[in-house]
Amino acid sequence: MNYIKSKKYDMAFIQQNIMGPNPMKLLEELLQKYPLLPGETVLDLGCGKGVTSLFAVKEYQARVFATDLWISPTENKQRFDALGLTSQQIIPIKAEAHELPYANEFFDTVICIDSYHYFGTDKEYLSQHLLPLIKHGGRLLIAVPGLKKDIHENIPAEMLLSWSAEDIQTLHDAKFWRNILSETEGIEIIELGEMQSFDECWNDWLACDNEYAVNDRKALNAGAGKYMNFIAMIICKQ
Repeated sequence: MNYIKSKKYDMAFIQQNIMGPNPMKLLEELLQKYPLLPGETVLDLGCGKGVTSLFAVKEYQARVFATDLWISPTENKQRFDALGLTSQQIIPIKAEAHELPYANEFFDTVICIDSYHYFGTDKEYLSQHLLPLIKHGGRLLIAVPGLKKDIHENIPAEMLLSWSAEDIQTLHDAKFWRNILSETEGIEIIELGEMQSFDECWNDWLACDNEYAVNDRKALNAGAGKYMNFIAMIICKQ
């Protein structure tokens, strides 16, 4: 696909600030079909260094709460300030996914790129911790790294060149995620399936000097990508 919006951003900036396969392009793929509306209040859950948050603000005029546990909100604020974004447009927050400091029905939309698989495999997570924060009729736009089919009983050697078996336990196929979501009442699954952006986003990441990107090259260069994908989950709160 053609990443018209993402390609406007300096690749050096992107490579300095991404923490995995290019999250901006993953988000752009979701938003091409399910765009944000100007003025929406958006939770960017697991935003990392805020690349997806600033994209939602600059390209869709959303008001974004850029929420992450590991990256300092002060660091993210400095990054946002340098881009001319104001505290009326983007608010950096430090929070753990099970202790989100927001009022119920506060958000129009939640975006969660390359992080939901770390906490969302708990069948009760969505109903207990995230869904209450979303307005009725609001949406969740999720992209997770996944598998074309389950491999946990026989993990290919190529995968183990970069990741431990424990690391790989966070990766699942679309059937697994549909089963997880089916446990939650009060939602409609609009879409759940494989994304187009796998090769493009991984290539951007593997070109980085980040030590984790360098480590990931071993598996991908050996052909591990044939087992992997990205999975989109588009959910509406009823």
